[in-house]
Amino acid sequence: MTTTERASDDTIELAHNIAKELSTPFVPRSNKTIRALQKTHDAETIIVVGPSDIRLLSEGQPPLFFHPSMALVRIKRLRDGGTDSLLRASGATLGDHVLDCTAGLCSDSLVFSYAVGDQGKVIALEASAVLHAVIREGLQSYETGLPDIDHAMRAIKPLHEDHDQYLRQLDNNSMDIVYFDPMFEKPVTTSSSLVPLRSFACKQTLTEESIQQAVRVARKAVVLKERRNSEHFARLGFHNIHTSATSIAYGVIRIDS
Repeated sequence: MTTTERASDDTIELAHNIAKELSTPFVPRSNKTIRALQKTHDAETIIVVGPSDIRLLSEGQPPLFFHPSMALVRIKRLRDGGTDSLLRASGATLGDHVLDCTAGLCSDSLVFSYAVGDQGKVIALEASAVLHAVIREGLQSYETGLPDIDHAMRAIKPLHEDHDQYLRQLDNNSMDIVYFDPMFEKPVTTSSSLVPLRSFACKQTLTEESIQQAVRVARKAVVLKERRNSEHFARLGFHNIHTSATSIAYGVIRIDS
């Protein structure tokens, strides 16, 4: 763990706090290059805390940092009166409570947050401690220049939790929508900004028990994002499949009211 060059006292304090949280040694930058720090400390990955974001830097990979990615494009479409495949499939609407069990970079959480508004809420679970720290700080500091989208970003509640354990703690029918977007076995995107996510995200196989718990917790729907024609839809009991204009699809289990 280190900071950007000529870091402020606030940035250095934040880096110390996150280093303690992650049980990671803090090393002052001291005008050294990242490559020099990696060589000196034999570090495969260096976490760099800056005034506006946290970046995970690994040899041979693009940096990983929080950004809204395609969520920004999707929300702009909604602002212009358009629709979104995930919102159509899930039925998410104003006031809903959404549990995103596999937050990643919170792109889908952000779309949900914009859709449910101040009357609703979005909880985003991330099992990876380091990825959670990147998300948590990014959600609070990233500026899109669009106040309504920034507001939706700040409204997301990120938690460092394993979704299996978290779901077991929830009451029956305590959320409207429970959403899963597990790491695909083969990536569907060539975006260089998303490639490093695969190195840090927890590659946890989704189980039938997880879906059963989600069905118990959800009031409206349980949604699974997967590749089109994925065998996991049938394996996990998703027979209502919503395709999109891309290579992904959403499996939906509707909860009887």
